[in-house]
Amino acid sequence: MEFGVVLQTNPPAQRTVQLAQLSEVHGFDYVWTFDSHLLWQEPYVIYSQILDRTDRIKVGPMVTNPATRDWTVTASLFATLNEMYGNRTVCGIGRGDSAVRVTNGKPSTLKEVRDATHVIRELANCRPVDYKGSRLQFPWARTSSLEVWVAAYGPLALKAAGEVGDGFILQLADVDIAAWMIEAVRTAASNAGRDPMAITFCVAAPMYVSRDPGGDDLAHQRDQCRWFGGMVGNHVADIVAKYGESAAVPPALTDYIKNRQGYDYNEHGRAGNTHTDFVPDEIIDRFCLLGPAEAHIAKLEQLRAVGCDQFAGYLQHDMKEETLRVYGETVIPALRDHVTARS
Repeated sequence: MEFGVVLQTNPPAQRTVQLAQLSEVHGFDYVWTFDSHLLWQEPYVIYSQILDRTDRIKVGPMVTNPATRDWTVTASLFATLNEMYGNRTVCGIGRGDSAVRVTNGKPSTLKEVRDATHVIRELANCRPVDYKGSRLQFPWARTSSLEVWVAAYGPLALKAAGEVGDGFILQLADVDIAAWMIEAVRTAASNAGRDPMAITFCVAAPMYVSRDPGGDDLAHQRDQCRWFGGMVGNHVADIVAKYGESAAVPPALTDYIKNRQGYDYNEHGRAGNTHTDFVPDEIIDRFCLLGPAEAHIAKLEQLRAVGCDQFAGYLQHDMKEETLRVYGETVIPALRDHVTARS
């Protein structure tokens, strides 16, 4: 299993770069960031600094969208970074949440996600593509290689992820829901004539390692991660609005938003925000990784067993450095393939 960390690009930018460097020191493979240009600083500028100050870690947005930038601009950003730093980027893409809603826009359609995935991938892989009636190609790109991973929850979005994505991003760590969605993506890939086992499956959720070895600070951990249930609830609310309460998704995903009263994007992704009281403790326990290292390892082993290739942990809480340290020293080694010096 590979490991990533998900950061917000809060100022100062050097703090984000420092956390990315520390993530590499502790053995993480990826650094992801939010991509919401009004709420936080521009991630692509910061990616250049992260790549310049690290040796092997890959960077990318979790997630960008087709609406914020012209697709050719997005492709150019990735291709430029790849040409400069040796193909150490990945593009996570979805319909859009805070990046579009804060500007009174709406999430992109799934057709736009599909089309943008194709255009971005072709251009950033040094190939020509048809776009707005012209045949386009970067004349300066020679070595760039990029994968595009699609974030999804609903049935049609899962189908799109299986049909066009190099990877699938699921932003919650409930084992049963993950198993159901991974299978849905694999089925869609197979039906489209693709190899379902060639898709990378990334599960992303807050990771909080307990201060207390016995996990007695669980209430504090939950309060630090309750924001995540609110963020996921935005997407779940869209699914329920489209399909109704009998949506073709597990009730374990949709039932908890019945008491949702709205959402304040000024507090998006922040620990201790004031509008996620509707998220019950049970959801936090299911969607996140909490407790001592042993509890994290046990849940990650379950996720790996249902097909998870990467776990990406959100660090929007008050135990960033310590969580990275424990993962580097205990959790990540337990989930890596073990090689012995002599057999």
